[in-house]
Amino acid sequence: MAREPGLTVALFASDKGPGDAERASVMSSAGAYFARRGARLITLTEGGLPLPAITSARAAGGEVEIFTDDVFVPPRALSSVPLVRISDARERWRQLAARCDCYVILPGSLASISSLFHATLGSDHVRPVVFLNHHHNFEVLRGFVSDVLTFGRPGKDRNFQFADNVEDLWSKVSRITGHRS
Repeated sequence: MAREPGLTVALFASDKGPGDAERASVMSSAGAYFARRGARLITLTEGGLPLPAITSARAAGGEVEIFTDDVFVPPRALSSVPLVRISDARERWRQLAARCDCYVILPGSLASISSLFHATLGSDHVRPVVFLNHHHNFEVLRGFVSDVLTFGRPGKDRNFQFADNVEDLWSKVSRITGHRS
């Protein structure tokens, strides 16, 4: 399968706190699926590191980069993953936004959404956001987006997409970013 060059996805997923017991499986599936299609994954250490997505993406031959602070010590399994160390959190979030084509949010704890919020708050870079709404994890957020966030703003709803499975997630990411799968 030919890889589409240039697609970089900022992945937000957390394995911290209570939540769906299938999170690791969903993260692994998404990481491998995106990597096999040539997407580069970048992620933050804030809010929890999506280890299953990172390891499965790398096992599938994908590129992964971790944006972190100066004190983060990666687990041994990630010792060869490139780290982008930026001490200032706002600058780290700004650079992540500048380098990605879109944000992908996988089910997890509230740490995932909190990390996305901080990364996009005050950013000059508007990026589309695609949520994997596995088991309706983001149903409340979906309602908020359609009823509040995009109300009265024609076309803004296209920047927020919700997918039901990993294949649909890739399809929406490809469409919203203009990359072919």
